[in-house]
Formats: sequence, C-alpha cells, structure tokens
Amino acid sequence: MNHGIVIRPFDRAADTEILSSIWFDASIIAHPFIGRRRLLEQRRLIADEYLPNAETWVASHSGHAIGFISLLDSFIGGLFVAPDRQGLGAGRRLVAHALAQKGALSLEVYTANEHAVRFYTSLGFSEVSRRDVDDFGYPYQNAALHLQG
Repeated sequence: MNHGIVIRPFDRAADTEILSSIWFDASIIAHPFIGRRRLLEQRRLIADEYLPNAETWVASHSGHAIGFISLLDSFIGGLFVAPDRQGLGAGRRLVAHALAQKGALSLEVYTANEHAVRFYTSLGFSEVSRRDVDDFGYPYQNAALHLQG
C-alpha cells in the first residue's frame, strides 16, 4: 500500500530536522536498550554528520517526509520510517530504490530489533555474519546482512 509515496533526494536545509526526528522517534522504539541519553547524543551526529555525508534518499507522502535511507556506497547506514507511518510500504520502496541504484546492498542490524530483522529477511536479505558488540563497543549483538539484486 505504498500509493502516493515518492522517493526523492535529501535536501539538507528542508529535511535535516524532520529526518533526525524520525530517526530519534523510531530509534526509541526499535532500540530501547541503547537508552534515551545515548540516543539523544547520537541524534546530533545524525543531523550534523551522517545525513549530510551519506547518500540519503527521502520517502515522502503528500509532500511530507515520512522516512529515509542513508547509503555509504552500497551499505545501508540507516533506514528509518516514522513510527506512525510504518507498514505503509515506505521502507520497502526505499530499499527497492537503493537496490535499483546499487545492484546489491549490505547492512548491520541489532539482533534485538526483531521487527527490523523480520523486515529485512522478508525482503530477501540473508545473514552473513554476527558480532557481539556494536560500533561503539557496547555489548549489543549485530548481524551483517546482504541482498543481491
């Protein structure tokens, strides 16, 4: 049910605040184990570093940003959809758009985020490895996934 969802390039001036809000709102739900304080700290990095330095695509509906995907070459650095807009097809459209551009995609996902693991598996991603700590050295298991176009 992704009717009316448009994928467009990231506009730093128009999108940074709303996308960092979407990232934070979705992360609080998907990654409660990280904790609100650390997520607030990471939100600044999202706005100042990650969004502008990645290839970011925005899913919009009726002119409003509802989600985004940030790519580092063919690696998905982040895929987030506003919690009240999940299940409408925006995430699938963003992945399909990225896959059409790159031919193959990889990512890492917290294994505790079972909803995301199920989502990626449903799209055909397969697990290639796991590690017991995240990028910050915290004991949160990550799975590396890959999808060939």
